[in-house]
Amino acid sequence: MVRYVLKRLLILIPTLIAVTIIVFTLMNFVPGDPVMIALGSGTHTPAEVEAKRIAMGLDRPFLVRLGEYLKGVFFHFDFGTSLIDGTSIQYQLMTRFPNTLKIAIYSIIFTVVIGIPLGVFCAQHANSVGDRFALIVTLVLDSMPSFWLALLLMLLFALKLHWLPSTGSGSFKYFILPTLANSLGGLAGFTRQVRASMLEVTRSDFVTTARSKGINERKVVYGHALPNALIPILTLVGMRFGGMLGGATVIEVIFSIPGIGQLLVNGINNRDSTVVTGGIVFIALTFSLIMLLTDLAYSLVDPRIKAQYTSHKKKSGEEEKRHHGGRHHGRRDE
Repeated sequence: MVRYVLKRLLILIPTLIAVTIIVFTLMNFVPGDPVMIALGSGTHTPAEVEAKRIAMGLDRPFLVRLGEYLKGVFFHFDFGTSLIDGTSIQYQLMTRFPNTLKIAIYSIIFTVVIGIPLGVFCAQHANSVGDRFALIVTLVLDSMPSFWLALLLMLLFALKLHWLPSTGSGSFKYFILPTLANSLGGLAGFTRQVRASMLEVTRSDFVTTARSKGINERKVVYGHALPNALIPILTLVGMRFGGMLGGATVIEVIFSIPGIGQLLVNGINNRDSTVVTGGIVFIALTFSLIMLLTDLAYSLVDPRIKAQYTSHKKKSGEEEKRHHGGRHHGRRDE
């Protein structure tokens, strides 16, 4: 298990380096000059523009700036400073990440709490009226763009009914509308995956055997079928959670939530390459760690996977013993 985790962590390094190089390069060659954005509107002399360019460090060659940025990120965990206002990007990420994390956690909890029971219900009543109605409703929600759904929720619950705040961050009620807008669209795919996984497992021989023994149907479904159907569901939960961390950008902008998504949008508008690169690299790192934790959670759900790790470890130990035993035996023969 430890060897597997170390191997996955080592794979993260070239992945994050590639992401950093690609994003930094793209931001360097997109149209727009961050120097002119930083100077603001008005007439500026060439000397002022050049002085500002030197102060921002943009007068140096691209490869030099890329090398310095890679060195700062991967050797000092320093994402640099913003080209526009000079603030620390690491500080901005740490202060904004809790809001983005709250949206992602609330969204995945809502998706799991609603999606798993709904998927199990659809599997138990496959092709019934309730199954088709549930799938139609979830497909309608899935077809709605998240920004449009967010505006509808804001219009209804904030502006018309005055039940919930429309913008800002604070207590839990500020995150109810962003959570609904961020999770309702993905609920359809999650429900269909749970339904398909449950249908596959409920047709297995061990489920048929459990039913033939007269075990209660609820225990058969939730005690035998659902635990064995959790492997693909766990994969989807991990991917959804990671996607919600990076996919809340539009939601944060609409509801004016100071998160990483809003930081990325501001960085793109200002052509601030260090802000955009730092934000995307941070999200990529978080997503990779979430998928690693998802893989490790498999061993908790399925004992067979844990046995594979254990047997691999025992096999390695036996091979090492045989190797040392052969060496000692050869010495005795000599």
